[in-house]
Amino acid sequence: MAAKLLLALCLTFLPPWAAAAEDCRQAAGPGCYQGFEVPGAGGKLNFYASMPVGAMPAHALIAMHGHPRDAGRTFDASLEAVRHAAAPDDTLVIAPVFQVAAADAARCHAPGTPDAQDGDLLWTCSSWLEGGSSANGGHITSFAAMDALVAETARRWPSLRRITIAGFSAGGQMVQHYIAFARPPASGPALRYVVADPGTWLYFDPRPGADACPAVNRWKYGTEDLPENLGRNAAEARAAYAAADVHYLEGALDSADAPGAYYRILDKSCAAVAQGPFRLQRGQAYLEYERTELMPARPRTLTVVPGCAHDVACVFPSDTARTVLLGTMP
Repeated sequence: MAAKLLLALCLTFLPPWAAAAEDCRQAAGPGCYQGFEVPGAGGKLNFYASMPVGAMPAHALIAMHGHPRDAGRTFDASLEAVRHAAAPDDTLVIAPVFQVAAADAARCHAPGTPDAQDGDLLWTCSSWLEGGSSANGGHITSFAAMDALVAETARRWPSLRRITIAGFSAGGQMVQHYIAFARPPASGPALRYVVADPGTWLYFDPRPGADACPAVNRWKYGTEDLPENLGRNAAEARAAYAAADVHYLEGALDSADAPGAYYRILDKSCAAVAQGPFRLQRGQAYLEYERTELMPARPRTLTVVPGCAHDVACVFPSDTARTVLLGTMP
């Protein structure tokens, strides 16, 4: 009787993730949702995690949600990729949620996305994807918040040897921009990045067409008029991006105005159209720009995923994308 009472008391006081640790390797759920106070930011950043603190993963995949802040769906797609790679015990999956105030969240709220709570850092529906400052707390940029998440992940799971930061759609756009301004810990796990199906890209060199469309070379399409709070000038951002370990993914069918390509929500401003008509073509044009102008330290490849349009649940777990997303498991 005493033993049963002790067990009941232990279960009562276990943190939510401990009771749901096994479930969190299968799908997002309330017990997988946790957060931390971002140092100096005056608020909290939340995320889904597939493993409890105390687990010993060697690798982590931080998967960035798209515009509707569909972190649960992105988390589930990443978990499926990990399971297909037969690495659920070796690879931690993290999916951050950049919260938006309730008054604005209806415009960028996927089913199942947790509502913002008191003390959460808040952005707008679009500010987080281009490094904007939080609307509350210490007005920290979303890029600095991502830096803090990387550091917190390494702190909670000190066995990690490598962290991959991946994003799909607007999340891919956020990650692609973040790479140029990331300030990871001086020591810790190796970092790599995967950019998948972004609507537009950040170019680091002047593009043609600026006379007709001045926005072509302005932030967030180029490095003119960089926000000062990002902490780097154009030359520094270019050098950081060229030096990083970056990989690209595109859905083969994300190349038209068919329903599955979500053409309706694709950026069709003059600066965006100057990069290409559809997401696949914009990605291919960016790779050509890298080869001819940016010339990164390590040659990069664009992996095209057959049979997938604009759908993270198709792209991330696919056989074609899995090695890109997870890297070679040593």
